[in-house]
Amino acid sequence: MRKPVVLITGASGEIGHGLVTRLAPPGVSIITIDVNPLDASLAPRVTREFTGSITDVGLLDRILAEFEVDRVFHLAALLSTRSEFTPTTAHHVNVEGTLNLLEFAQRQGESHGRPVLFIYPSSIAAYGLPDLDTKTRAGRVSEDQFTHPKTMYGCNKLYCEQLGHYYARYYKQLSADAIARVDFRAVRFPGLISALTLPSGGTSDYAPEMIHAAANGEAYDCFVRPDTTIPFMAMPDGVDALLALASAVRERLTRTAYNLSAFSRSAAAIRDVVVAAFPNASIGYKVDTKRQGIVDSWPADVDDSAARADWGFSPKYDFDRAFQEYLIPTILERYRR
Repeated sequence: MRKPVVLITGASGEIGHGLVTRLAPPGVSIITIDVNPLDASLAPRVTREFTGSITDVGLLDRILAEFEVDRVFHLAALLSTRSEFTPTTAHHVNVEGTLNLLEFAQRQGESHGRPVLFIYPSSIAAYGLPDLDTKTRAGRVSEDQFTHPKTMYGCNKLYCEQLGHYYARYYKQLSADAIARVDFRAVRFPGLISALTLPSGGTSDYAPEMIHAAANGEAYDCFVRPDTTIPFMAMPDGVDALLALASAVRERLTRTAYNLSAFSRSAAAIRDVVVAAFPNASIGYKVDTKRQGIVDSWPADVDDSAARADWGFSPKYDFDRAFQEYLIPTILERYRR
């Protein structure tokens, strides 16, 4: 008998850390795939840890033979900045790896006779505004506006949203019931800020990097201009959103991909909050032209009304709470220890 489980790919990353913690009460079996070993604190919470790549079809076949996967949280990806340096590798991991997982979910659904829930974190990088004037005029951008990404990562994410939509709505087996075997649901995350894991090179990581540097007594040069503005979200709200979307009633969902946002602030406003908490902090600006161009192509804010209406998305952390109650005290305690 195969064992029913939840599969989390990319489980050693920032989102995976929170997701494994939240999903691991008694009665929920979790298996993970990651190219890196899980943190020692997470490993006891999972049933089986597979060290490997989502591009390894043989590994997925082994899992298919042994486990009955009814939910997939597909977090594994090559992030935005690195993807720009290695675009073909990014396509291989982000697109071909996702296609492998969708086909895996399709086969799982066929084998146990019901759709497999497939949760996919997409990104604000799926957008591509042509210039700063357009960004200023656009205001809050909806899911279907300005979807012309300027980065390989954004292209990957947008295309994978479409792949998931195809598997959920159009890819039916040639059988009498013609039932979709994949229940694909995606969120377009804004910049995610975690207090529990170190920034990992994302294009929006200037916000957490400021706090980590200040808490550790290090000087920091922000790689974007002071006026740079994009939406953000605290990591606990990101994990909550994935779980809320996963538990939503299918019939209430009007889309397969949803915008999310908790607060939108400039780099200067974030710096002000950090310096207020750490008066000795040395935070300046040294603009990285390439990364600045990427962030300038993202909306200053997004319209997440569909997520709020369809499945009750409601972040707990606004700008003040995120920094004063979660980020600053948690990161400060990390460095005190």
